[in-house]
Amino acid sequence: MTKQENFNKLEKKFNALIEERRQKFFQLQNEGKDPFDVYKVDRTHTSEQIRDNYESLEGKTVTVAGRLMSKRVHGKAGFSDLYDRYGKIQMYIKIDDVGEEKLKEYKTYDIGDILTVTGRVFKTKTGEITIHIEDFKLVCKSLKPLPEKWHGLKDPDLKYRQRYVDLIINQDVRDTFLKRTAIIRTMREYLDKRDFIEVETPILSTIAGGAAAKPFITHHNTLDMDMYLRIATELYLKRLIVGGFEKVYEIGKNFRNEGMDVRHNPEYTCIELYEAFADYNDMMELTENMIAYICEKVLGTTKVVYEDTEIDFKPPWNRITMVDAVNKFTGVDFNEIKDDSEAQKIAKEKNIELKKELKDCTKGDILDAMFEEFCEEKFIQPTFVLDYPVEISPLTKKKRGNDKFTERFEGFIYGREICNAYSELNDPIVQKERFIQQLNERELGDDEAYMMDEDFINALEIGMPPTGGLGIGVDRLIMFLTNASSIRDVILFPTMKPLK
Repeated sequence: MTKQENFNKLEKKFNALIEERRQKFFQLQNEGKDPFDVYKVDRTHTSEQIRDNYESLEGKTVTVAGRLMSKRVHGKAGFSDLYDRYGKIQMYIKIDDVGEEKLKEYKTYDIGDILTVTGRVFKTKTGEITIHIEDFKLVCKSLKPLPEKWHGLKDPDLKYRQRYVDLIINQDVRDTFLKRTAIIRTMREYLDKRDFIEVETPILSTIAGGAAAKPFITHHNTLDMDMYLRIATELYLKRLIVGGFEKVYEIGKNFRNEGMDVRHNPEYTCIELYEAFADYNDMMELTENMIAYICEKVLGTTKVVYEDTEIDFKPPWNRITMVDAVNKFTGVDFNEIKDDSEAQKIAKEKNIELKKELKDCTKGDILDAMFEEFCEEKFIQPTFVLDYPVEISPLTKKKRGNDKFTERFEGFIYGREICNAYSELNDPIVQKERFIQQLNERELGDDEAYMMDEDFINALEIGMPPTGGLGIGVDRLIMFLTNASSIRDVILFPTMKPLK
């Protein structure tokens, strides 16, 4: 049999199953038992509550609700499994308790149907907690078959497109997203305990600011003007520091009109936070302590295994400057390089990939490019890379004692950037100069360079105290804490190209 013939055979069988389920549904309608006429279920317990409180519930009548996921009913009795949000509960049905007609009806139910069941709690001879069914009702008919349970939903593309099926079939997928919720909840808990204020800032803006990235552009009909989906929350959060909030954070979506791969989704979740009267050293401590707190609270340990590699998030994390990292892995010491011309020669020798023409690249641009190409992937254990060149850090204060660099760090885990933080630039005159330089970069062809934000300059002129700022890619962090190989595995509904 050819692949096409086999596919046609499977498709014919699948369509026959759908038709069979529809006929069962129409029969229920004709009998006045339309499951879609049910508006509410008065359940008394979840599967978890029954498991956790068996001793006090033994012999008592409970009502549960969930999805029928297995059925082994033959002759006059049998067992089934019902799944709710909290897991599985076994059910036992017997003709003596429900009668011949009800048992016959129960046998017609399909895997995937949603039921409410009332019965007594007991344990079988094998010790499994079970509900001895006294009554039941179909509250939703599944008109399409679920994937065969032993093989599950394996096609990655289909898993992401039909996440609702993926969640029904795969327990590990449910666990991942329950952990995601716990991680974000614990992140909030850590910051709230330290007097940070959670805020919400605009998603639509007239300027795409706060990061070097390509924005999505939309059009506001009433104002008849183009607007941008935000690429970062930074500039609005800093305005709140100016306003006196002192400690603020936002967990929300950012949007970047760029590539898609195992680490990038156009719509992703980020946390940004800002603390007045702090610097990037404080942000390092906050980062490592918060992530360790999340690990302990959600996972019970700071050690996680990611793709067969043990990663320990216990503070303190490793620290190294960008210059020292490049020197360590390439043998090139940028402290000894005198000017842009000498750096350009090294870039040519190393044949490194640059974001603009070699003649337009500064010493700092080339240092950054060499770090990205030769160093990033070397940092497996959590590491802060410090002191980035001024040219690539337009919102950052200069390094104390060395004005060619800034007080900026990025955190790396398993060779991947996980966070970015600064001692924030609060000099409005210097900030405007940096924005002007970024406009020059845009003219040279860098469409990811920063835009001018006059209102943000105005806010700095009102006065922003010394401030430390931090941004963490929440999805990437969750990938490490759940051992997910793709960012799509930790986003419920990742961006997908529609099927034709």
